[in-house]
This record gives sequence, C-alpha cells and structure tokens, in this order.
Amino acid sequence: MAEWARCRWVWNECVAVSRKRHHANRTRPDGAPKVTCGPAELDKMLTEARAKLPWLREGASVPQQQTIRDFAKSRAKAQKDIKDRLPMHRRAGMPKAKEKREALPTLNYTTRGFRVKDGRLHLAGGISLTVMWSRDLPSAPSSVRVYRDSLGHWYCSFVVAVETQPLPATGRVLGVDWGVKETATTTSDDHDLPHAQHGKTAAQKLARYQRMMARRRPAKGQAASKGYREAQAQTAKLHKKVARRRQDAARKWAKRVVRDHDAIAVEDFKPKFLAKTTMARKAADAAIGATKTALIEMGRKHGRDVRLVHPAHTTMDCAQCGARTKHALPLSERTYTCTACGAVSPRDKNSARVMLVRAGLNPAGAEGVSPPGALLPEAA
Repeated sequence: MAEWARCRWVWNECVAVSRKRHHANRTRPDGAPKVTCGPAELDKMLTEARAKLPWLREGASVPQQQTIRDFAKSRAKAQKDIKDRLPMHRRAGMPKAKEKREALPTLNYTTRGFRVKDGRLHLAGGISLTVMWSRDLPSAPSSVRVYRDSLGHWYCSFVVAVETQPLPATGRVLGVDWGVKETATTTSDDHDLPHAQHGKTAAQKLARYQRMMARRRPAKGQAASKGYREAQAQTAKLHKKVARRRQDAARKWAKRVVRDHDAIAVEDFKPKFLAKTTMARKAADAAIGATKTALIEMGRKHGRDVRLVHPAHTTMDCAQCGARTKHALPLSERTYTCTACGAVSPRDKNSARVMLVRAGLNPAGAEGVSPPGALLPEAA
C-alpha cells in the first residue's frame, strides 16, 4: 500500500500541474506561447520530485512513471472529446484527484519492473507476491497490472502474446441481432440468448443495502462509520455477483456459438443510446455491450470469421428479397411482414437473417444483395 500511496501522490500532482497550466494558458497575454502538460513535462516533474522527496525516492520509479502514462492517456482522451465537440454526456471528463479512502489501488509495471520466478511475482522495490495462478502464462509477459477490486481482492493482469486455438470446421454460419426482450436473437433457435435479468433478481437486496448506506452516510470530511462500511461492502459484493453472473453467461454462450459456427455476422450495436429511453434499466441489465465483446474475443481466440454489420435499417429490410419498408417499425410490432414479397417472420429473426445477407454470408433462400459487413481489425 505504501507503493500505491506514492503513485497516488504522483497522479494527484499531475492533476494539480494540469489545472495550473490550463489556468495559465487561459490568462496568458496575447502572443505568449502556450505551456504544455504532456508526458515529457510530467516526467521532468517526477524527476525533480524524486530528487527533493526521500520518501518518494524510496519507491520504485517504474509504477510512478506508468502512473504518468495512465494520466496522460486519460487527459488526451478528454481533450480529444472536447476537440471533436462530442455532447457533454458522451465526453470523458478530465482526470480528477484520487482520494485516499475512495480510489482503488492499481500499479502498472513494464518488463524492467517485474519478473516471474518459481511461481512468485517479484516487483520493483523488493516486493514479492505469492500468486494463485488461474492458468499458465502462454508466453513471456511484457507488462503486468496489479490492482484491487471493490471487494478487497487483489489481481494480476498480464499482457502476453497468444496463439490462435483453431476449432474444427462446421460449415455453418450464424447471424446475431441484439435486443432487450432477448439479449441475442440468432438465425438458429438453439443459439438464442434469453434475457436472464440478473440485475432484476438482485434489485430488492441492492435497494436495501443502498438505503442502509444512505441512512449512515457520513458528513463531508468525516470518516465513515463501521455500519456504513459494512453496507458499502455488501453493496459492492452484490454488484460484483451480478457482474460475474452476466460475464459467465456471456462467455458460455459465446463459446457455444463459436464452437458451432465457422462464420458469424454480428450487429455492431451501440447500446449507449438506450440509456435515455424507458428501456434503460432493462438494457443495462442485458449487458449487450459486454456480451458482444465476449463473442468477438471468443471468435478471435479460436480463429473464426466474425464480421460486424452496421445496424442501420436492419429492422426495415427484408432478408428474403432485400426490400425496405417505407416506415420504421414501432417496438410494439414484433412481426415483420414484407410488402414486396409477402414474407412473414418474427421481427428479430428477420433482422438476424439481414445480418447474414449484409455480411455476405447469404443463408439458403436469401435473394437480397447488400454491402458486406466489416471484418474485424487484427488484434494488436
């Protein structure tokens, strides 16, 4: 924790320098050059601070330097969003100071800052950790991030190069359409993913713990009571339980889909827009974004052909003849009827078949011709 305290100080110092230079740029005289606050300037600040402060110098330089990299990346993302004039609700905020009792520890080490020997993780600064390995490392790691979650559990996340693990060919293809009634509707009834509603199941307990927190919330500047910390721990535990259930269901479904199909056409759905609708809670509980990510990663891991399809007009196009309706279908209308060829099918099933057509993976009987879906970029 002493190492984290030093890194947290470095982060907060970066925040202070960034705000100071931003204020200086706003009040500078006409014609005066702007002062910058990039990684190079912050590295100089760290070098000077380590020379002046013995307690900071006692810690390893690697995690402190990586803290500056993390800060610079966060600040650059916020500035890019401002430059691109994104709406306020979509912008990443500028980095804020990390408070001692609120911020979760996270330490990043590059190759020269750690080594794995005899099953133990040795970190710069003389720190040696006993690791409960979930699996063997497939190759030599290039970096490791040591962090603590909201439950107080510590984890090590390694960056390694992995090889594709090919699966036997099946000769089958699948189209995937995302939704709220069912998380994933596919062209195969056996591979549909129903909405498990894990969040709804835990809502009653969660509301109880949150009321306990509200009653015991400390005044600003005061330390939290034991009762507040216990309620906070119960809330975090329940949130984590729900998140793990969603993740487990998504990965098992993704594995089954990838195992049974050679090529998969996936709707490139952006679930953020649902956050402003009446379906916000149910959409968040479905975890569409996390499920889509799990499917893409599983397909990449096993060398399957996964294609992302633009979601525009997928509920209006006919998968049989390619005709497009003249009006958008309301969400209450669950059956799609083509006015051109007369084809009738469930709305989401038709959309899943449209994914196949657009991706160039035409199912049997489909006559529509549409632009192919986008291939996934190669993994870095």
